[in-house]
Parts: sequence; structure tokens; C-alpha cells
Amino acid sequence: MPQRAVLLVNLGSPDSTSVPDVTRYLREFLGDERVIDRPAQPFRSLLVNRIIIPRRVKNSAHAYEQIWTEAGSPLIVTSKSVQAKLAAALGSATKVYLAMRYGNPSIPSVIAEMLRDGVTEILLFPQYPHYAMSSYETVVVRVMEEVARQAPGVKVTTVQPFYADADYIAALHAVAAPFLSQPHDLVLFSYHGIPVRHLRKADSSCAHCQKVADCCNTPSPAHATCYKAQCLATTRAFAAKAGLAPDRHFVSFQSRLVGEPWLSPYTDVTLEGLPARGVKRVIMLCPAFMTDCLETLEEIQQEGRDTFIEAGGESFQQIPCLNDHPAAIEFLANRVRAWLN
Repeated sequence: MPQRAVLLVNLGSPDSTSVPDVTRYLREFLGDERVIDRPAQPFRSLLVNRIIIPRRVKNSAHAYEQIWTEAGSPLIVTSKSVQAKLAAALGSATKVYLAMRYGNPSIPSVIAEMLRDGVTEILLFPQYPHYAMSSYETVVVRVMEEVARQAPGVKVTTVQPFYADADYIAALHAVAAPFLSQPHDLVLFSYHGIPVRHLRKADSSCAHCQKVADCCNTPSPAHATCYKAQCLATTRAFAAKAGLAPDRHFVSFQSRLVGEPWLSPYTDVTLEGLPARGVKRVIMLCPAFMTDCLETLEEIQQEGRDTFIEAGGESFQQIPCLNDHPAAIEFLANRVRAWLN
């Protein structure tokens, strides 16, 4: 009988908030050619290591300090809780492993551990609901590279992006419902941004993205790899589930680098402008992340709140990510059970 196991892979985190640890993390993260894909080497390496990291590392280390807990990185701590709770839900017959795309526990070390444990079939479960080359794709590619290097005979099945899966939307709604029952003017869906160029790059047809009018809302096979179309699909499905009126929710994109157009409207600019439009009470939802991390805890919960309140907002609430909520564990477990059966 094959020995089957689950591999959860999330983004990752520095080992600590020290500048050397954050530097090592940023070097691996920003050095990924699917995160920063141009210019070509060796100029990309020079850009990352001589310009971007020296300019960002102290601010990044400070940002991590704002969210760090006694137990360590919130993303790592919560991911380990998800791993343990999913393992408990599945029972002792199915082991659950956890790796990070960047940092520790690393993909190579965890795959080596799985092989030592006799695993012969892996269900790869990227902790990203949406397809993007800089998130979902890089996880799948890195795992497949490492399996091919360490154990070419091991079978890997990959969970596809689940951005509009009914069970995923139900889990999102279960977490959000207590917040949505409170008075609010707007629900703001903030997704992680990517360069607009990445959308076109992911369109294998080269004939739909940015070329067809209202391309994200016009059905196309290109949507299988279109991050923005999938984000909008998540929003539509959630809004329908929660009964949100069209004028009571809005989509924006956070986290961007200067130098080229990124997905817009930008979350920080949106938050700054909402009070002037009479929107005084905002509820934030960040569905691109399964687990709360720097981008949700510091960029939105702290900086986003400050931006909104300083602009005249009165109430700002952020709905937590799915994290280790029982509904999230049940969603993950049901996907694994379907594979096991």
C-alpha cells in the first residue's frame, strides 16, 4: 500500500526580526524569479541585493517587530496550529507536513523528512486560493523540482486554486459573519497586488488579458491562470453568500513596488479617500491570504487602520483570515478526504 501524506505550503517568514535574518529571508523571497522576474540575470540579482534589500531591510525588520509574538512569527505559529488541527481531523492514518516557500521549515528539508518517513504519494496543498506566478505557481514549481531531485518516483497530486469553491466561500463566510452583523458602511476586499504585466504573462492564449473588453468578467479559459479574474470571482461568490449589495462592497489591491503599474485601485489610496465619500465605517477582508501575516497584521490592521482613521474614518475592523478556524480546518480536511477516497 502506498504511504500517502499531505504537504501544506505557505509563504514563510524570517527566523527572527533581526536585520540579518530578515535580510536572508528577503534575499530568498525577492530573489525568486517568479516574484521579481526582470530584468534578466545578473542585473536582477544586482537590483535585489544592491538596491531593493538595502533600502527595505530595516523597515521590514521594524514591521515584523510590530507583529512578532512570544511564540514567534504569527504566520508560522498559526500554520503549525493548522497542521496539528488538520492532522487531528484526519486521524493518525494520514500524516500532515508543513513547509514554507521561503525560510523555515524549508521545502527541501520537509520533503527529505517525508521520504525518511516512507511517504510515496503526496497531496500538495498550496495555501493560496488564487493562481499567481508569484505565489501559487512558485510553490508548485519548487516542490516538483525538489521531488524530482530527491525522489523522482514519488507521486504528487496538487490541489488546484479554490478561489470560488463553495466550501471555501462558506468557510470565509463563517469567519466573517460575526463582523458583518455589526453596523458598517462598506466591506472592502483587499487582495495582494501583482504587476499588471504578470496578468498578461499568465495568459497562454495571448489574446484575452487586457485585450478583450472587460476581460476579467468575460468567460475565458485564460481565467484558469488569471489572478485578477479569480479575485473578482471570490468577491462575487462571497457577496452572494453574504447578501452584500453591490454598493456596499469594493475591491482593492495592497502591497506594491514602484517602477511599473500594479493592480489597482490601491488599498492605501482607497482607504484614504473613503471618508470623503461618506464611508465612515469599514470592514476589511483579505481573502488572498489563508493565514494572517505581515501583509494583514501590519500593513492592513495597523497602517491601513491609521490611514483610514486619520482621513476621517470612525470605525475600522479587519476580519481575520481563515487561520485555524474550525470552518477552515473542515474545508481543508474535506479536500484531503476527497483525495484519499
